[in-house]
Amino acid sequence: MTSRNSNWNKLNTPFLLRPVGKDYLWGGNRLNDDFSKGIDKSPLAETWECSTHPSGISVVSSGEYAGKMLNEVLRENPGMMGRHANEKGELPILIKLIDAGKDLSIQVHPDDKYAAVHENGALGKTEMWYVLDAAPGAEIIYGFQKDTSKEEVMKALKDGKLEALLRRVPIAKNRVFYVSPGTIHGISHGALLAEVQESSDITYRLYDYERIDKNGKKRPLHIEKALEVMNYKSTESPKQPIRVLKYTRGCATEILNRCKYFQTERVLINTERIREYMEFSELAETFQVLLCTDGCGVMHAGDTVLDIFKGDCIFVPAGDEVIRLHGMAQFLKVRC
Repeated sequence: MTSRNSNWNKLNTPFLLRPVGKDYLWGGNRLNDDFSKGIDKSPLAETWECSTHPSGISVVSSGEYAGKMLNEVLRENPGMMGRHANEKGELPILIKLIDAGKDLSIQVHPDDKYAAVHENGALGKTEMWYVLDAAPGAEIIYGFQKDTSKEEVMKALKDGKLEALLRRVPIAKNRVFYVSPGTIHGISHGALLAEVQESSDITYRLYDYERIDKNGKKRPLHIEKALEVMNYKSTESPKQPIRVLKYTRGCATEILNRCKYFQTERVLINTERIREYMEFSELAETFQVLLCTDGCGVMHAGDTVLDIFKGDCIFVPAGDEVIRLHGMAQFLKVRC
């Protein structure tokens, strides 16, 4: 293969990431069972697939930098981030897999402005969910059924009737949900999701079903802050975005979500019959991340060859080189 500028180097070479696992009490076992994560945690609620957040930093698992923390590599090679280059090696986004073996807490996230003031300059949390699988009856909590107020929410919490105010939305495989800051939300048991979000770990729990953690204690709530950032207006049942599949030989793509923080596409590769590679060759002023959600394949980039399996996460540095994919697989492609 000949690259466009015939100057392929280590800064252009994609590499695999090893995630950080989180054993939150609501997790299940599917991230190990279905994605072969091999993480010694039970339950395994989340894997932070691409993260430079201090609460869980991904590790490079292939190539020259194998074994190094992702933020360390990006700090040493800021050009890999393109227009998002910074001296700390911090990415503006975080990508997760989530297995809801039990209901998650009812919660809300702040926006950037509130977090900057009240959370030591941290980012707020805008997020989107892509449903990888859903058990019968699985649903999400998404906002309020009708306009409400701080006082009504406080009374409902006191009376144990908060859930009566909330909108519940059935979910199914391949659906997409965008969750803006201030939207009260939750994920029910039986949901398996990929999440793309701002690089933030700020969650204000409003209600946690009176559960006890492994230490015999209830998890902390953050009611005062939650009430400050919450959107009390009614929220319509979220509509699925218009999605248009664009086909090229051996490949189909569709945009799932686009906001000011990130863009997420679904990429379907099938080169089994055409004896060709799909060229992933767009000019990139920023880094991109590929998360393999199904199938397997091979990526060629210069002299680098990566075998890719379901659950693998690949960091693609900024650059204008041609990357080739072969196999039968589905990916989420994220850029910002």
